[in-house]
Amino acid sequence: MNSLEAVAESTHFGTLVLGKDGAKIKCFVLKDGRRVISGRGLTDAIGMKGRSVGAKRILGMSKITRYLSEEASENISEPIKFIGKGTLKNEYGYATGYEATVLLDICEAILEARESGDLHSEQEYRYAEYCEALVRSFAKIGIVALVDEATGYQEERARYELHKILEAYVAKELLPWSKRFPDEFYKELFRLRGWRMSPMSVKRPKYVGKLTNQLIYEHLPKGVLSELREKNPVTDKGYRKDKHHQYLTANIGNSHLEKQVASVTMLMRISPDWSTFMRHFNRAFGNQMPLFEEADIQ
Repeated sequence: MNSLEAVAESTHFGTLVLGKDGAKIKCFVLKDGRRVISGRGLTDAIGMKGRSVGAKRILGMSKITRYLSEEASENISEPIKFIGKGTLKNEYGYATGYEATVLLDICEAILEARESGDLHSEQEYRYAEYCEALVRSFAKIGIVALVDEATGYQEERARYELHKILEAYVAKELLPWSKRFPDEFYKELFRLRGWRMSPMSVKRPKYVGKLTNQLIYEHLPKGVLSELREKNPVTDKGYRKDKHHQYLTANIGNSHLEKQVASVTMLMRISPDWSTFMRHFNRAFGNQMPLFEEADIQ
């Protein structure tokens, strides 16, 4: 490719220090808002050494790729071409990288492969150890927010008024219902709380809603949950007519929601009990969510 046509431009850049050995990952914010990380930094972060670098190397490992979604595989197979601040251009005059969320997709795939017994070599187990450390690192505020912090983009982002955030996150019209919380989220939550989960019933302890708000919705941008509560108030009968996520925009609001659900579910999966999970959660997200007493959850 000798033309720069269709090549994006970066406006911010920086370096993330993440993971087991403090891997340095070059990261960028593109003019269109995409957050990008370098391929070499990505493989270094999961402990993958050698001459062949970049996320494409993952595609040659069938025992891992079987756990990648079709979208994640496509993102890995088609690196983003870009130019601008902080980039080291190749012979074609542009740099390449991957959407920042690809790192989370790869970590989840490797950890699922380990859980399923598909990893056997010492090297493969090392990848899983690095991925577990990474998940704990960027679960705190999400990989996107980490890139924003490293590049200084959060200072510019903070200038946006609240209504701009709400415009991006809260839909003008109610979206049709669709499943946003996978069964595994509730399965792990019930396991950690010691509740019996009946596959024949959707009835849940009353504190599930409160926990869902504290674990998920309160970690959307400030002001979003308040707006959702205003749009979807509690009725005279004591319940909300719709699900909060039906009021989130499909491309941004629900995308953020799903990433938060995935991060929390991962922390629950690696926790043997509720107390351990809460320590992981509070450490990861930087708050002190209370440990409910048994009397509170009946």
